[in-house]
Amino acid sequence: MLGLTLRVVCTAAGWALPILLGTAMASAQQKPAAEEPTIDMQWAVKIPARDGVKLNATVFMPHGQKEPLPVIFTFTPYIGDSYTDRAVYFAKHGYVYALVDVRGRGNSGGEFEPFVNEGKDGYDVVEWFAKQSYCNGKVTMWGGSYAGFDQWTVLKEFPPHLVTIVPAAAAHPGVDFPFQYNIFGPYDMQWLTFTSGVTGNANLFGNGAFWSSKSREMYMAHSAFQDFDKLVGNSSTVFQKWLKHPTPDAYYDAMVPNPDQYKRMSLPILTVTGHYDGDQPGAFTFYKRHMQYGTAEAKANHYLIIGPWDHAGTRTPKAEVGGLKFGQASVLDLNKLHTEWYDWTMKDGPKPEFLKKRVSYYLVGAEEWKYADSLESISNAAKTLYLGSNADASDVFRSGVLTERKPGASAVIDSWTYDPLDTRPGSAEPEDDGNSLTSQRAVLNLFGGGVVYHAEPFAEVVEIAGFPKLTVWLKMDVPDTDLEADLYEILPDGGSVALASASMRARYRESLREAKAVVAGKIEKYVFDNFTFFARRVEKGSRLRLVLRSINSAGAEKNYNSGGVVASETGKDAKTAHVTLIHDAEHASALELPVAKP
Repeated sequence: MLGLTLRVVCTAAGWALPILLGTAMASAQQKPAAEEPTIDMQWAVKIPARDGVKLNATVFMPHGQKEPLPVIFTFTPYIGDSYTDRAVYFAKHGYVYALVDVRGRGNSGGEFEPFVNEGKDGYDVVEWFAKQSYCNGKVTMWGGSYAGFDQWTVLKEFPPHLVTIVPAAAAHPGVDFPFQYNIFGPYDMQWLTFTSGVTGNANLFGNGAFWSSKSREMYMAHSAFQDFDKLVGNSSTVFQKWLKHPTPDAYYDAMVPNPDQYKRMSLPILTVTGHYDGDQPGAFTFYKRHMQYGTAEAKANHYLIIGPWDHAGTRTPKAEVGGLKFGQASVLDLNKLHTEWYDWTMKDGPKPEFLKKRVSYYLVGAEEWKYADSLESISNAAKTLYLGSNADASDVFRSGVLTERKPGASAVIDSWTYDPLDTRPGSAEPEDDGNSLTSQRAVLNLFGGGVVYHAEPFAEVVEIAGFPKLTVWLKMDVPDTDLEADLYEILPDGGSVALASASMRARYRESLREAKAVVAGKIEKYVFDNFTFFARRVEKGSRLRLVLRSINSAGAEKNYNSGGVVASETGKDAKTAHVTLIHDAEHASALELPVAKP
């Protein structure tokens, strides 16, 4: 029978839910002209890579397109379909938009090895699109995280028809992924499972309870990090390969631009990151290296936006992150801004009004956007606070001090003990903390594994914006351990706001590329110069809290302090670390804050 089709669906409650398929089809066919789709689509477009592998794309374009247009594409391991809403948006705003699965994922051929093939494959994609009849020869990219990284890795290959890039939250191999400053984490296997095989795996990736339970299982059993892939049920050759490259080396260097390639870059770039973006270190590494090696002309065409966002917020901002609420101005329409950028760089349109200067950053507390000519000019002064002892800095109630007074000649010490077999800190971690930026749970659960310092309340409003730096003088009795520094604002009512953090594996205190064992009992300088960026107006009556501790978390690769290969260490290798922080004129431990004065 043609026309109506009655289908009965079996549900958990029994046979029910008749669906009138024919009625739905007829309704769609009878829509008035004004409701007709405004875009067209080409499914399963095959793009040949230079080695014969076919990459799969779904192409969207304005309905009834007659003239060639610029092409935007997202190059993703997360299956192109997940970005359909973006593709439809830009196709409705005058662009051809393609969702391209990277090699070995989705419907693309070949084998996926993270970060390895996107540069050359992306070059081939750019040049293939440039030759299509619907393209006017101008090609660009869109995306964040991995799709931010691959914009940089494609750019380093210099495809002639790539006109601009807009990398958001770009991960930087060898900096913030698969380790952050040489410290791996169990998230690696969560991500590798997300991108295993050819299917999406989004539900498995998003099952936080499963991944938390497996991380905690490894943590409680004191098992080797290198066995985590087997523990979660997904033996991974990529995971094992990464563990054989525990420092930035030639393997990761090949994935990103080198100094000579930065010097050759000439096209306009818009970098986007956030105060609480997990890939902020990667985004800033790309940006800073371009500022270091690029030509004056190229640097003048590189714009930077830093919002009060987490990782996802660098593409879809929200007014609340981790329990911290921001003003409505923070919810920037990034689709609109991208369109304006593409219009400016590819259609000779006006420069986006939002980009008043080369650097745009959101000042939390004031709840407004501010602008600077360079990253360095955001702050015009520095405030130095020296760490001082009150004889016991072991917790928030018996803390040391942060003071503008330099330490005296007499040596004073604070100390802590880190026993890798102590599982209390990890056991106190919540499975999922929706108030991660305002919670004081971690600080209240140091269990003797760190030290705390408080400043006096501010007598006036202070605008702190940039990258803090912490220099401490330590001695310890183990050849290695992992350290973390965290900075907070403590509000007049006692509430807490996370500001910035930094981490270090002690053996890499002098160089991330070369290990150097700690000498037992020797006083050495440890410089935490990898704090994350933040910009906040600290109100009168607030004070700062600094926490320095050993990393003891189910969310990080466990360092058992033996000085051996960390990934293969187990509880049997554990050595208890006794760490001493020195305060005297010769060893003046200090926190440097970037301050913006009117």
